[in-house]
Amino acid sequence: MQLDVEPVDIASRSPTVLLNERDAAELGAHPLDRVHLATDDGTTVAIVELTDELVSPGVVGTTRRLTDVTGPVDVSLAPTPASVRYIRKKLDDIELDGEEFERIVRDITEERLADVELGAYVAAVYANGLSLAETMHLTERMTAAGEVITWERDVVADKHSIGGVAGNRVTPVLVPLVAAAGLTVPKTSSRAVTSAAGTADTMEVFCDVAFSRAGVERIVDEAGACLVWGGAVNLSPVDDKIIRAETPLSLDPPGQLIASVLSKKKSAGSTHVVVDIPYGEGAKVESLAAAREFATDVRRVAEHIGLTVECAITRGSQPIGRGVGPVLEARDVLETLDGAGPADLRLKSVRLADLLFDCCSVDADATALLDSGAARERFQRIVAAQGGDPEVTPGDLSVGRHTRVVHADRSGVVTHVDNRLVNDVARRAGAPKDAGAGLDLHCRVGDAVETGEPLFTVHAEVPAKLDDAESLVDRSEAVRVRGAQETLVERV
Repeated sequence: MQLDVEPVDIASRSPTVLLNERDAAELGAHPLDRVHLATDDGTTVAIVELTDELVSPGVVGTTRRLTDVTGPVDVSLAPTPASVRYIRKKLDDIELDGEEFERIVRDITEERLADVELGAYVAAVYANGLSLAETMHLTERMTAAGEVITWERDVVADKHSIGGVAGNRVTPVLVPLVAAAGLTVPKTSSRAVTSAAGTADTMEVFCDVAFSRAGVERIVDEAGACLVWGGAVNLSPVDDKIIRAETPLSLDPPGQLIASVLSKKKSAGSTHVVVDIPYGEGAKVESLAAAREFATDVRRVAEHIGLTVECAITRGSQPIGRGVGPVLEARDVLETLDGAGPADLRLKSVRLADLLFDCCSVDADATALLDSGAARERFQRIVAAQGGDPEVTPGDLSVGRHTRVVHADRSGVVTHVDNRLVNDVARRAGAPKDAGAGLDLHCRVGDAVETGEPLFTVHAEVPAKLDDAESLVDRSEAVRVRGAQETLVERV
């Protein structure tokens, strides 16, 4: 069928065309089918969407991804990518082999799948899980799909947390601390998936985080380390596309998570990595037994791809630090590097840094490096190399000016701070897109509070978003306070 091309000002991630329903019926095309667009310059494959208004019969509408397709084109049905068939197999809980994962990864990387098909892949992995063999296959294919940096060093250090704990901004403290001991740390991080801020979101408060591979190499040469967003470096690029599908439902299935973490570490040229696995009520991993099983799988996959990995199983049943949201977490980072800050953030940063030193066989003392100011100085070098102001102080950081203070409605003891609810409230307040939005926590589990005492403050940059956060606060219990008798009963 020959049709005239008419550009349509619609953005699409995948190459997409709009067909009038009459033409589609004649062609036998349905929504999400593929078609060949043949011109004298070659053939392009595009995904079909139908309309009876935006394009007329005899016309094919091309979205912005297809601006190079011009003139009359011959339109014919194209086969559905084989990866869609493999996704169906995974939905049926049939184990996939390496070649099938290679095709899925390639089609995701090249944007050949529609959003609903990518969503089906994430749902299949979430519902049916990945075997250890599948996780190994997927990690290898995700690594091979992008660039791999090679450093002229025998030991290249890194650290990663599987997330799920509000706050927990250990990485911007640990990376300069470890670099101050002379180790190379090319740290790439994701943006938030289920939390109110990822490491990349928090670092963006201080400096640029989007750099090419050449930019990352320059920063590491200048500062010995970097703290950048992995999505801009083309290291395991498929990961950020999968995260796009995971984010709306806050999904992060274990096998996919392992492949995500280790493929990025391998792509960044890391050789020795500490993986933080928080567990507890409200964390991604809820039991110690599950955390140990996850750690075993991480080590097996890491060994398979040639990484030396130590897993730190840490308590994650409440937030780490006081701030939740990019600016509020950035404040905690600076205060910790300055020798103050939340005690739990300092302690966790030091312990994980010491574990990484042991993993790399380096004789260094994390506490001494932090207290001497060496870590702070190295952080300033990293920020300067990434185009930020190295002299920024906690007082320079602006949080959202629209606030709601939540008070205790009884006297008692704080028995739980819910990670998921804290993150949900912060996200409704605007985090991470609104950098100044989030929560400021005023208490921790075990603290005694009196009626009317502040438990946390919600910050928002937009009044309507504060209203949205308040509606969740008013019908939930992000911070649980129980009286002495209730606490006794709970412990029994």
